Amino acid sequence: MSTTMLPADGTALTGPRPRSDEAGSRTGPPPVLDVTIPVHNEERDLEPCVRRLHQHLVETFPYPFRITIADNASTDRTAQVAAALADDLPRVVVTHLPQKGRGRALAAVWSASPAPVLAYMDVDLSTDLAALLPLVAPLISGHSDLAIGSRLSRSSRVVRGAKREIISRGYNLLLRGALAARFSDAQCGFKAIRKDVADRLLPLVRDTGWFFDTELLVLAERAGLRIHEVPVDWIDDPDSRVDIVSTAIADLKGMARVGRDLATGSLPLAEVRRELGRPAGAGLAGQLIRFAGVGVASTLAYVVIFAALRAGLPAQSANLLALLITAVGNTAANRRFTFGVSGRGSVGRHHLQGLAVFVFGLALTSGSLAVLDAAAPAAGRAVEVAVLVAANLAATVARFLLLRGWVFRR
Repeated sequence: MSTTMLPADGTALTGPRPRSDEAGSRTGPPPVLDVTIPVHNEERDLEPCVRRLHQHLVETFPYPFRITIADNASTDRTAQVAAALADDLPRVVVTHLPQKGRGRALAAVWSASPAPVLAYMDVDLSTDLAALLPLVAPLISGHSDLAIGSRLSRSSRVVRGAKREIISRGYNLLLRGALAARFSDAQCGFKAIRKDVADRLLPLVRDTGWFFDTELLVLAERAGLRIHEVPVDWIDDPDSRVDIVSTAIADLKGMARVGRDLATGSLPLAEVRRELGRPAGAGLAGQLIRFAGVGVASTLAYVVIFAALRAGLPAQSANLLALLITAVGNTAANRRFTFGVSGRGSVGRHHLQGLAVFVFGLALTSGSLAVLDAAAPAAGRAVEVAVLVAANLAATVARFLLLRGWVFRR
């Protein structure tokens, strides 16, 4: 049985070929998870990999599932092998696309899928399948919007050549520098997304090849969506036929295009954020206003605490304690209100870094007075005040930049 569907880019495709569920009925429960395997000329690896994945899901996955083989323009026997699998295995369907492109295949299948959670993996199954349930569980529960496997996590175990390791790490470092990406591994062929999120983001993703994953993740991150990362065990496929040079060139062009779109504001990511119910993040102007408000409140708190401590302590001791107390309170207030960080995760590290920022500012102001005293010991009170004002202004700017770019960097 075969139907005709129309994917997001308008390319005609044939599929899917449905099979009955394991009880023999042709109308089994709708899938909770749809795992897409995009393939091009994979007649040798397709059957053993799909059978292995199907068996794993039957034995370990607690919800109805579907495996979709997305055959994009294969010229060998891949289509026949896929059709035989769909005839033999329940919950396996096949979609045929007349054009190549992993991104095109994923966009087509995901746009038409009835499952609330969508995933994909490479046909070589380089990733240990034990990571599949941890990958999709946060999406099923509603905790996260997307999930990716990461080969660069400390707890991941990866077997691959030095050249691919260097290329992968270099690519992700470039993404961090060029597009301010915060996810760790853009290229791992092991990802999942919620259907409602895919429906909103896929029309914005223009790449139809290997850069598709990266573009989708960057747009999701800029829209404020939650990206869950799962450490994976990975064994590289030595028979990989990916052209590294042409793929790298295409990726660089894609980065430049996405960077330009983000810089010009041509992508409606604010609308995506509103439609998916994500809290709006404070922009730079809002952060500056909140930072100033926290600063004023901290100064008033310092005066009150100092006056209370001064009744029983020397001035220097009262000053140091008041500064430390207000520094901790200032970090906590900026963490929550200025930079929108909630929960207890990394709170200890944030406070230690906040104290380091406080010491830096204190050293800057104290050091300016020491330099003035050494350079101009006869300087008047007006010069001293002017130097302190300038030093405190510089310390305030440095504190904001360090809190934003180091302590609470997302």
